[in-house]
This record gives sequence, structure tokens and C-alpha cells, in this order.
Amino acid sequence: MERLAAVKFNNVGKFYYFSTTLDLHKGDKVVVETIRGLELGEMISELKDISEFKLNAELKPIKRKANRADVEVYSINKIKAEKSFEICKDIIEKSGLDMRLINCEYTLDASKVIFMYTADGRVDFRELLKKLASVFKCRIELRQVGPRDKAKIVGGLGTCGMPLCCNSFLGEFDGVSINMAKNQLLAINIDKISGACGRLLCCLKYEDEAYTDLKKKFPRIGTRTTFEGHHVKVTGLNVISGLVKFIDEDNSVRFVSLEEFNKNQGKEKREHRPPREEKKATNEEKGHAKKQSKQEKPFKKKPNKRKPHNKQNRNRKKENVKNESRSH
Repeated sequence: MERLAAVKFNNVGKFYYFSTTLDLHKGDKVVVETIRGLELGEMISELKDISEFKLNAELKPIKRKANRADVEVYSINKIKAEKSFEICKDIIEKSGLDMRLINCEYTLDASKVIFMYTADGRVDFRELLKKLASVFKCRIELRQVGPRDKAKIVGGLGTCGMPLCCNSFLGEFDGVSINMAKNQLLAINIDKISGACGRLLCCLKYEDEAYTDLKKKFPRIGTRTTFEGHHVKVTGLNVISGLVKFIDEDNSVRFVSLEEFNKNQGKEKREHRPPREEKKATNEEKGHAKKQSKQEKPFKKKPNKRKPHNKQNRNRKKENVKNESRSH
């Protein structure tokens, strides 16, 4: 029976799905064929029934469960990749190319070597490929990656002191915007809200939904209201501590809890409740009042805006036309 397997490569957070009929378990090493070639991966979960998922494309099968020889070849390729990295780096420096090499990988059968680099623009590496091919005697792939992918490959520590999310568990990069930082009431300081890659912190997305829900209970910043008989303006919030910051008429700043703020708002509304109005007039009474008001208003004749009719001018025009026709 064909089942679904989730496989991860090189301890990177992203994983891929394959199909298999083998008896595999979580943590097993497997050999699979990808776009790059044969690779060694690791099962990150137990097998699942493939009928539970609606798949639009056919999955590639797992070749076999990795044996001791496969694991040894993989470790040899890692040592080989470190040496190849230094060789390629020297060739790039001698060629004078504006590119920064960040990683080197071999496929399991060592039929292909992949060099990853970053650059500000496009790089003409045709001559570089010829030099590398003469040294390594195998297929060579040069892949340009972005700053986020570079941080994912190289790794490091974030501002929180923990390993980078992209290098540890984050599978794919989520869309992060500056509005998320504003929603969490963070100071818009690009240096502080940017990660090791120079882009916005991926963790800004983690708590964005929670902040959105919590802020529904708080008044909006800029709201003008009354508190203990004073006119105040809300200038800040502390969603985590549950505090509301406002400034009153005397420019004095105060911090009060959300509960106290809401209770006082209820008191202010009850104390300043306007007196009840008298019974509203019915529709018939309103109509009768309108008729009376119309009758009381004097009728004013609208002035005639049309020009007065002048018979003398018309007769003169007719005589001029007759004289012109006689002369012709």
C-alpha cells in the first residue's frame, strides 16, 4: 500500500513529501531522487495514508532506506564540499567577480556539485564555470540566493539569543510587513525590527493575530473622552500589561488599567446622561404643523426673468430685411 512520507534535508526547516511502500519510521535515513539528483534525507514523521490528502501532482517515490554505506558517503561528501568551497572561493577572487560564495553541496553520488552565492546583480560566470569544470570534473551548478536564504543556510543567533527561526524550524518564509510592527506598537526603528538577513523579523508575524484580537478591547489611540471629570486624549496602550496611557487638559500623563478606564467611562455616561425628552409628536401632528406654516407664509410671485417683448425693435428688423432684399 502506497503511503505518504515527509522528508527533510540538511537539517533545514523545509520538508518535502514523497510516496513509498516501504516500512519506514520517524528518524530513518532514506535515499530519494530530487531535481538536483540523489540525496540523503531524514523522515520527520510517521507514514500517513496517502488517500487522506488531495494531491494534484504525482509524488516521487523513495528509492530505498539508507544503509551504512550511504551514510558514510554522505559524511565524505560533506568533507569534500568544505575543500571545494575554498577552491571555488580562490578562483572567484582571482577572476575578480563581484559575488560572495556562501555554501557548497554534493549530491549523494557526487555526480553534481552545487555552489550557492549572493550578488547585488547578475554575474557573468561563464568563464568561472569553465575553470571549475576543469578542476572538479563533474556537473556544476551555480545558484544565486537572496539574503533570507543566505541566513537560512549560514545560520546564527537572533536578537532573542536563540538560533535563527529560518535555520531551525521555519519551513517557508511568510510575508512580513511594516504594518505588523505598527500593530504591535513597536518603535519603527529598522535596525531593531530587522533580522540577521537585513529584512524584517520573521517573528513579527507570530504575535500579530494575538495583538489584533487584544486591541479590540482597548480604545483607539487618539480617542478623546472624559475621565474623572477631565477631558483626556488616549496617547498610548500597553496591551500586555493592560494599561491605557492618556493626557489630560493640564498636559499631565497618566497610566490606568483598562478595567478602571472602562468603569470610569460607564460612570461618566450615567452621570452625564441627558434628561428624557418630551413625547415626540405624531406624524399627523407634524403634517398639520407643516400645513399651518405654509398657510402663514405670504405668497410671493416669482419675477419673470424673460426679457420684455419689444414690438418696435421687431418691426425695425423686418424693414431692414426688406430694404436689403430690394437693393439686391
